[in-house]
Amino acid sequence: MVHTVDLRGHSSANDRGPRLHAASLLLDDNRWDEAVQVLRELTGQYPTFADARRLYALALRGCGDHQGAETQLRHAMAFDPRSSPTAVALSEQLLARGAREEALAAVDDLARTADADIHILTAQALALKALQRLDEAELAFERAIRADPSSGVAEHNLAAHYGDMERFALSEAATGRALFKGLDAAETWLVRARALQGLGRHDEAEAAFRELLRRRSDHVDAHAELAQLIWMRTGDWPSAIQTLDAAIADYPNLQALALKKVEFLQHVGQSEAARAAIREISDRPDAEPMIHVVASRLCSDLQPERALRHAWEAARALPNDRVALGALCEAYLAVGDAGSSLDVAQRLLAMGPLDQHTFGLIATAWRLTGDPRYATLHDYGSLVRTSRIDTPEGWPNLEAFLAALAQSLERLHGFKTHPIGQSVRHGSQTSYSLTLSEDPVIKAFFKAIDGPIRRHMASLGPGSDPVRSRNTGDYRFNGVWSVRLQPNGYHSNHLHPRGWLSSACYIALPAAVERGREGWLKFGEPGVPTTPVLAAEHFVKPEPGLLALFPSYMWHGTVPFGGDEPRLTIAFDVVPA
Repeated sequence: MVHTVDLRGHSSANDRGPRLHAASLLLDDNRWDEAVQVLRELTGQYPTFADARRLYALALRGCGDHQGAETQLRHAMAFDPRSSPTAVALSEQLLARGAREEALAAVDDLARTADADIHILTAQALALKALQRLDEAELAFERAIRADPSSGVAEHNLAAHYGDMERFALSEAATGRALFKGLDAAETWLVRARALQGLGRHDEAEAAFRELLRRRSDHVDAHAELAQLIWMRTGDWPSAIQTLDAAIADYPNLQALALKKVEFLQHVGQSEAARAAIREISDRPDAEPMIHVVASRLCSDLQPERALRHAWEAARALPNDRVALGALCEAYLAVGDAGSSLDVAQRLLAMGPLDQHTFGLIATAWRLTGDPRYATLHDYGSLVRTSRIDTPEGWPNLEAFLAALAQSLERLHGFKTHPIGQSVRHGSQTSYSLTLSEDPVIKAFFKAIDGPIRRHMASLGPGSDPVRSRNTGDYRFNGVWSVRLQPNGYHSNHLHPRGWLSSACYIALPAAVERGREGWLKFGEPGVPTTPVLAAEHFVKPEPGLLALFPSYMWHGTVPFGGDEPRLTIAFDVVPA
């Protein structure tokens, strides 16, 4: 419905209400410019009219003026500091620009009152979550439910929080309560589907994805995740993308769907089909920037100059986007222009000083140019450490513990093949962090690796390089997972962008590791094409119970192996605590 707004006759001293209502109708219709005009005049005439300033901020935000919106919200809060809607809007605005502490401060006082409403409590929870104060965020989400016990949305928010924490049983239960309270949103079905998949209830997860798509047939993430689930369960990629293909036919202008298909084809080993699919959409005059990013990466090995053109298109459209700039940096490496790659990498480093992908790209460019600083970043002798893990209490020796651990891990590998978007090829990967496991054997693993991790940090000591400069002497896990590679399986060369120290711990190995370098861990071979081609420089031979620790920015992968036995490992990232 389009509202017709008549502002004539509203010029008396008591016209504030009608004019504010008229502006509200314009906002309902997304008529941002007209709303800005009305509210600019209204706030000019009534400078302390806090509600008008709040709506003015929403109109400015709709026009893309985020700084102006924040200014108006701060004025509104100054004139009415107890306004929950204004505090919530200001917190959202601050959170959107990454000012997490300020976002929390905007709502915290109001949220601590006994009569805090669901909206202010939800805003507080989201700010706490952004600050990684997850236990406090959980309490705030729970308070929001108590503030409005009939709210399915509040249950959904708690379910999504549990899902992000990979506490899937709690997430599934909360989605059930949300549905019972009448919330039937596609987003809730997505949270539920992910929780069911995390619990290993794959039939129910697939059914939940399909329920979602009955409500939102153009939901891009649901199509991609349903295809991945079917693929991991069956290894049958043509069947896995049937629903996705149907959606692409129904929504030919929704480029994100076509992009998901391209990424899927790439990761199931259908590279030529992926290249053909990306050409169809990247040559369109209305191709979106992320289409050019993917096109650049797909053709960088065979057509590096074309890859550079695609990367330039993406970076021109999104000059401050880290993904687009990363693709441009990689494309320069592909054509052999390490100097230009370094220039872009320095911009990336300023945007994300701890991003390990950027360090990996810088190191690659330094290696190409013969820069001596490369040896500092890739000092394998001091930065890569291998040692046997400790035998945890309760087992007579390490061999007995590894045998028990292998049995526990095998039960978690319920998929037939690898996920989309990861380095694993021809194997399975667990779908949640092992830190959440209640299995006593898996819990004991963390005691077995604590000593080796701390000894490695002690041996690193302090320093100015990207590893030692962050060494606090303490750590926390940032993801722990298990991989079971099938014969002929391997890890493609990759790095861990959000880590600090990464790892590979060998639990059960095939006999093939004794033949040449089959199944070995390799370092230094980039996961992106370069001119000239760069080979691996350092290898680690797997042994049962061996833990390899190394900087997260180092390119690493594995050599494929033959035979008929699988290769079972645990990997994790740690960051300074």
